[in-house]
Amino acid sequence: MFNMAANVVARTRREQIVDALARRIKDGDLRSGDRLGSEADIAAEFAVSRGTVRQALRDLQDLDLIATRAGVGSFVTFEGTPLDAQVGWARALTATGAEITTEELGIELVAGSADEARGLDGAPCVVVRRRRLLGATPVSYERATVPARGRLASLPDTGLLGGSLTETLRDAGLVAHHGTQDVSVATVGPEVADILGRAAGSAFLRTVRVSFDRSGEFVERVESYLDPAHFSLHLTFGEEVTAR
Repeated sequence: MFNMAANVVARTRREQIVDALARRIKDGDLRSGDRLGSEADIAAEFAVSRGTVRQALRDLQDLDLIATRAGVGSFVTFEGTPLDAQVGWARALTATGAEITTEELGIELVAGSADEARGLDGAPCVVVRRRRLLGATPVSYERATVPARGRLASLPDTGLLGGSLTETLRDAGLVAHHGTQDVSVATVGPEVADILGRAAGSAFLRTVRVSFDRSGEFVERVESYLDPAHFSLHLTFGEEVTAR
């Protein structure tokens, strides 16, 4: 027999979840890209079934307040804290509270290479080299390659906007939307070893991230050597729900 009272209660709880989460998003408590938590977490918070949570999430998606993303992802952490590449590692590292400084080693205009930065197809590019220090100790070195288009072509003369490559790219209209990240353990040669203050042949976590904008245009290729005593890689799987 159809239980109208039970259905009304379930619908009311569903609406309460929608109202509560919508308010958090609109008030800024949940910002664009923030994770809402798993179905189990939300179900526990509101003392409802996961089925009710799924219905509420569908309602929020219909209202264009949340987005779902399925599949496997990866992110780098510093001292266990995730680093958000969308805001740039400089800002993300600062947010961890660690005494991290970023030292610019050089910005130069070079001939592009399809092997080095997929999407450039031999076009000129700009290479930005930086290292990061924890106190006085180098903990990472990165070499970023970006297209030498528009105002980016003058970076060797103008420098980075506010010292941030992410902000500089965004100012030039390039925002990373998707891409790939390869990770391996690599030994460093003499040049990189000298930059990092280590012996040649020391093992580092090497990451290569290649990103593109929504239209598929190349944004940047970043090769990083990370001290495994401080950095690690984490993988995620399954569906993720975030605020828009």
